[in-house]
Amino acid sequence: GPRAQGVRRRGRGGAVRGAGGARRPGSGAERWQRGRAMGAEAGGPRDTAPGQQLRALFYALPPGESSFRTVEEVPDYVEKSIPFFITFIGLEFAVSWIQKRKLPGRINDGISSLSLGILSRLPDVLFRSIELISYIYVWNNYRLFELPWDSPWTWYLTLLGVDFAYYCFHRMSHEVNILWAAHQVHHSSEDYNLFTALRQSVLQKYTSWMFNLPMALFIPPSVFAVHLQFNLLYQFWIHTEVITKLGPLEWILNTPSHHRVHHGRNPYCIDKNYGGTLIIWDRIFGTFEAEDAKVVYGLTHPVNSFDPIMLQLRPLAHIWNTFWATPGFCNKLSVIFKGPGWGPGKPRLGLPEEIPVITGKEVPFNPRVSAYLNCYALVHFAVIVDLYTELLASMTMLSQGIVLLRIGFIILSLASFGLLMENKSKAGILEIIRCLVFIGVYKLGYFRSQFSFLGYAYEV
Repeated sequence: GPRAQGVRRRGRGGAVRGAGGARRPGSGAERWQRGRAMGAEAGGPRDTAPGQQLRALFYALPPGESSFRTVEEVPDYVEKSIPFFITFIGLEFAVSWIQKRKLPGRINDGISSLSLGILSRLPDVLFRSIELISYIYVWNNYRLFELPWDSPWTWYLTLLGVDFAYYCFHRMSHEVNILWAAHQVHHSSEDYNLFTALRQSVLQKYTSWMFNLPMALFIPPSVFAVHLQFNLLYQFWIHTEVITKLGPLEWILNTPSHHRVHHGRNPYCIDKNYGGTLIIWDRIFGTFEAEDAKVVYGLTHPVNSFDPIMLQLRPLAHIWNTFWATPGFCNKLSVIFKGPGWGPGKPRLGLPEEIPVITGKEVPFNPRVSAYLNCYALVHFAVIVDLYTELLASMTMLSQGIVLLRIGFIILSLASFGLLMENKSKAGILEIIRCLVFIGVYKLGYFRSQFSFLGYAYEV
């Protein structure tokens, strides 16, 4: 039957779409049966209706609409959610202005967060996700048994499995220095808004994949691929201050209130609330803390920079320097594998009393930049976002050389914008070089816009 031909044959990546596409009238059972029948037909990624994409942000797509036989049929929920990201960011700005008569963030910090988000996704342009590659490899070669891809029980078990794996990885990312070097990028913002949710590390995905591998012994890759995206998408909307408390849901789900604590540098916030979708793991393992005093966001020792390249790499340089400066082989290993606050003679996670005291008068890093320069950076950043989205849309039709050229120019641009927002003395020179490179490459036809009006703007 279809299952024998698809999931149960070793060597296939296992995952298929058992439920498909737009909602149809009829009972839930009828829709589920239709979804299973559709899943028998192999194909490419399935289309998703806007309503389904919206519900995916809140982990609200039931098994009948999000079960697939093969990985190839699983939609790219994350990429298709970009319009909703933009819509919700605009909505957050409007609600914040109505509630507090102020915006939820700053231009420089917002550009920095979006730059880090773009950087984190650039490796996916060149390589398939290491999380899926490693998972499929273990599934194809070492699986012990197979749970049915089209069973609701498999779907809900995977929800719990992916979220528990995320809790374990997330906790280790705060308690192991080399993992924290990547994860700290996400915590480096001193604002807390939906832009912060997009502030991601380039390196983190190259360590997180290991925590998911036990599921590959029995859960089909297609089911895993769905929940990997849902778990990530759910964490977008909880990065906001405009939502206060959610009543009884606070006992089970990770909410904006719980996650605000996680992003705080107040002593009571440190190393708390690691959950992704569910908060139950923190309650079980003793890492839960309710929101109390006003949260001050960011790192205990702020980095004071908007340069996305520096934010990604400086923690690694710090570990490297500390490694060589610390005497003793065992101590050197401790620099890598113990907590960020560890030092010789200290506990594994450091001393709580060394956490800086929060006075409530902390002022975020915010260099004075003219309104003209802010507008300039916004306009040119919009051009880079256009180039990035066009690259995603056309990368299968481009040569490797052109793809690398565009990626290199995007990285150069994001670094230049970071220096402009810091008002660095050499930022102007770098920006002139960047613009000259853009003009030359655009006139040679290596860049293009998805929007005709931007094509005219590029000429100007």
